[in-house]
Amino acid sequence: MSDSVPTLSQWIAGGEVAGTPDGYGDVTNPATGKVTARVPLGSAADAEAAIAAAKAAFPAWRKTSLAKRSRTLFRFRELLDARSEELAKIITAEHGKVLSDAAGEVARGLEVVEFACGIPQLLKGAATANASTDIDVTSLREPLGPVAIISPFNFPAMVPMWFFPIAIAAGNTVVLKPSKKVPTAANWLAELWREAGLPEGVFNVLHGDKTAVDALLHSPDIEAVSFVGSTPVARYVYETGTGNGKRVQALGGAKNHMVVLPDADLDLVADQAVSAGFGSAGERCMAVSVVVAVGDVADALVPRIADRAKTLVTGDGTRSCDMGPLVTAAAKDRVSGYIAAGAEAGATLVLDGREGEFDADGEGFFVGPTVFDHVRPDMPIYTDEIFGPVLSVVRVETFAEAIELINAGPYGNGAAIFTNDGGAARRFSADVEAGMVGVNVPVPVPVAYHSFGGRKNSLFGDTHAHGSEGVHFFTRAKVVTTRWPGAGQGGLDLGFPRNV
Repeated sequence: MSDSVPTLSQWIAGGEVAGTPDGYGDVTNPATGKVTARVPLGSAADAEAAIAAAKAAFPAWRKTSLAKRSRTLFRFRELLDARSEELAKIITAEHGKVLSDAAGEVARGLEVVEFACGIPQLLKGAATANASTDIDVTSLREPLGPVAIISPFNFPAMVPMWFFPIAIAAGNTVVLKPSKKVPTAANWLAELWREAGLPEGVFNVLHGDKTAVDALLHSPDIEAVSFVGSTPVARYVYETGTGNGKRVQALGGAKNHMVVLPDADLDLVADQAVSAGFGSAGERCMAVSVVVAVGDVADALVPRIADRAKTLVTGDGTRSCDMGPLVTAAAKDRVSGYIAAGAEAGATLVLDGREGEFDADGEGFFVGPTVFDHVRPDMPIYTDEIFGPVLSVVRVETFAEAIELINAGPYGNGAAIFTNDGGAARRFSADVEAGMVGVNVPVPVPVAYHSFGGRKNSLFGDTHAHGSEGVHFFTRAKVVTTRWPGAGQGGLDLGFPRNV
């Protein structure tokens, strides 16, 4: 390997640390196939150092006033806003998504930072004077301690920002374990925190693989874990973390459906299906992967979708392309295998993304937009989360059958309906088993002051990300009951306390 390829460092206690890694992994530009950096695979000792730094920083940070904490958040917000283009370029270089999509990712993460800037209001407790005779009761929320964030490759900036702004604003300290496929954004964010004046050890970055993850899950000093990734790993993180006494929110995979009723505007539907299915090459947990066409609407809809998908330019995300590559060669092979399996199973391959030309130099990991029609619920392209630019059209006879189809699946992240019938939309919103529902909105990702999360195998744990649920996840409640007895008050009373 060329000596010109840089090697990333761990970020512990306010600066870069070489550590004692168990080896190194390659970071690849997915548009060219070239290795651009090496990332350390943190050892158990590296994990212990990061956790120790977070533990040491916690007592002082939790006692830092809300005013000072919020000012630090505001400074971080201003730096991030001013340099967002720089971060977007880092994301595109390692993930592959086009620059405009990367910029959108940063903007959505910035929303959570802005939400966390209001932490004094969000942590404001409640008080009741004279709840019982001469007794006052106060409730408040306190930080947990050191917390861990384990983030996926598909959103190297936004997903960590779902969690760490609120965690830090609430008085916790953080160890972030980013995906080894897209590690640079985490160090960039750490440097930004230092520029904003965050004390050493409040935000740490631990690069690595399962060794690093397991160290976080088993450490007695980590109080809570936030995770986003595949369902099997989410289940493992949840079971291991809770088994070690931690509070865990583990967001897993998805198979998001978009129901289309016959009264819908099919041109609008086709636009939205293509945008939601192929944005970021389908590497989104909220991507639409199944269009459920009710009645005979598919006959007119599928050609519209195919015509629009054919116009998309797939290539290097730094160029004027609509869609970038998949993140790795293995991801490309996996998605291509699903396309072959779908055709072999009897689905109609309307548009084959394995074919065509791509606007890029070198051997990038490209698969173009792919559309299947006449997909059955027993086919692997329907049952499995492909995490690529593959859109399946399933035909059903009735609206009730569409809801039954969605609710029978193992996932419950997002679901959308396209219709002009308010009654049908209301019934869909009430009956569909999904944590996030869109009505004529294909990707119903909530704004920062609402909370993000699914149901069934899309979420392990009860608490969603950001919004009010995020604040509650990163704090614990305490209730203080106070009495200042006057002269002559006292005496023995072994009865259970009563409010009088």
